[in-house]
Amino acid sequence: MSKKRSWKFWTSRTILLILVLGLLWLTNLIWFKPFNISHFYDKVFVELALDSPELTTAMGIPVIYDWSKDELDDISDTKQWESFNKMKEDYETLQSYNFENQSENNQLNTKILGFYLEGLMEGERFFYHDYPVNQMGGIQSSLPSLMENSHKLRDKSDAEAYITRLSLFEVKFNQLIDNLKIREGKGVIPPKFVIDRVLDEMNGFIEKKKSNILYTNFETKIDKLEELSQEEKEVLKTQVEEEIETTVFGAYKKLITYFEQLKGKATTDDGVWKLPDGEAFYRYQLKQRTTTDLDPEQVHQIGLSEVARIKAEMQEILTSEGYVDSTKTLGAIIQELNKEERFLFPNNDEGRQMVLDEYDRILSEISAGLDDAFDIRPKAGLEVKRVPEFKEEGSAGAYYNRPAMDGSRGGVFYANLRNVHESVKFGMKTLAYHEGVPGHHFQIAIQSELEGVPIFRTIGLFTSYIEGWALYSEQLAWELGFYENDPFGNLGRLQAEMFRAVRLVVDTGIHHKKWTREQAIDYMVQNTGMTTSEVTTEIERYIVWPGQACAYKIGMLKILELREKAKQKLGDRFDLRDFHNAVLKNGAVPLDILEEIIDAYVDQTLKSSES
Repeated sequence: MSKKRSWKFWTSRTILLILVLGLLWLTNLIWFKPFNISHFYDKVFVELALDSPELTTAMGIPVIYDWSKDELDDISDTKQWESFNKMKEDYETLQSYNFENQSENNQLNTKILGFYLEGLMEGERFFYHDYPVNQMGGIQSSLPSLMENSHKLRDKSDAEAYITRLSLFEVKFNQLIDNLKIREGKGVIPPKFVIDRVLDEMNGFIEKKKSNILYTNFETKIDKLEELSQEEKEVLKTQVEEEIETTVFGAYKKLITYFEQLKGKATTDDGVWKLPDGEAFYRYQLKQRTTTDLDPEQVHQIGLSEVARIKAEMQEILTSEGYVDSTKTLGAIIQELNKEERFLFPNNDEGRQMVLDEYDRILSEISAGLDDAFDIRPKAGLEVKRVPEFKEEGSAGAYYNRPAMDGSRGGVFYANLRNVHESVKFGMKTLAYHEGVPGHHFQIAIQSELEGVPIFRTIGLFTSYIEGWALYSEQLAWELGFYENDPFGNLGRLQAEMFRAVRLVVDTGIHHKKWTREQAIDYMVQNTGMTTSEVTTEIERYIVWPGQACAYKIGMLKILELREKAKQKLGDRFDLRDFHNAVLKNGAVPLDILEEIIDAYVDQTLKSSES
């Protein structure tokens, strides 16, 4: 569809743009170094939002969303380097402000932003060390998801913007292919199984236009608009259908052709050690993901130690429940338990709805019983939904999407229901606590609602904190009694913790010790009780996201360490609610900075009790 607009549209848009840009100029945000560091923090975010229509859409940023709702991000190599060099300039500007003259709050802001920007700068030599298209993500799956989950369809203007965005798929995919060719020339080629997975995904995506998510999403939402006549709706639907069939599917077919030829150059080596300067790249990834200086061997040994501890606790429960067989591995025993009919829902659409209903029940129960542990709650609601079918095969068992900044959408806990028998009943509590309450939804929604902090502080930038909190939440729920008289539920909790401990072993095994994909799968199956198909999805995730899976356990261990440290120093003055306030009311931070925050909370509590 053409991007032609009426003069009224352009006049109103231009006036708004002039007003806002004028405001930014007056506050010295855009073109010069802001005289106030608080303005600088906002400058960084404003520039990022103006530069990324897709980020603006995903976050639901008010006002700016409407300016850019008919645009997609420019991902050309030139633009990406331009953005990277701008980030380096921002870091230099940040460092030029006198740290000692800043308020205590701004010193914290500067430390957090400085850590983040410095980490990005350290990755300059690894600029092309990634797989932009893989089975876990990439434009081929993220763009349809953005259109379904975040692009608003409130009126005709939104509908026209939707169609315009579809018309831009070709440009975006051409830029993507150019980027992939640069990596190919540098020897950065994904393993063969990744290519197979994305080819299957993309071929499935273009099979039918009217059952495609881009069409069904538009049709469902546009039919609800009362302001449009039926004739107008049909015209818009026809335009969407035509754009999907020509532009969108054409873009996917071109990407499919590229990956079919790339497959001939791919190997079965899975770890990033195979990439140029691969060992250094993995150390960098571990540092970025865990926000620590732990080296791969240290992480590996922590994983082995935690696996042994958790295994002993799981075996104790199994023994007390009569599940003892010295000839079988722990994983084999759990796998048999997973197949018992009493722990399964029907593997059909009725069973899928039962799973979603049970998650709702679990979340309602724990939400009503957290007053002794929290005196802060998110305002945003939480919804449980199924992972979209077109991408569930390569997706993890569950994930969480944050609320929109404008309040138009609450948090969403997505459950993967490709095979209902993977949703074993005794593991559901733990998954709900991790993704929902008091895990990701509590932490991420509370962070997005923080007041009196720069906007960048409301965005989760540090995986070790975010995932560490979610894993900590699983243990917290046990400590608060939500597994009382439920030994199998507690077994599910320990199994989930084992899952995260095993990740430390297999992630470092693949990328540091040069384990094969099959070695990692075997180790994980033997120690977790997960099925081979589930484990395969997980191991393949770690291969394309090196180091990310290590963040969970490292982050959890740090939060537990800091809680114990606070308990020891405060004694009977320790209050769990105050500790959680100190952790949550600052949002996601690097683990070293989290320790500084907790130390300050302890010191302040001690001073208050002495006065």
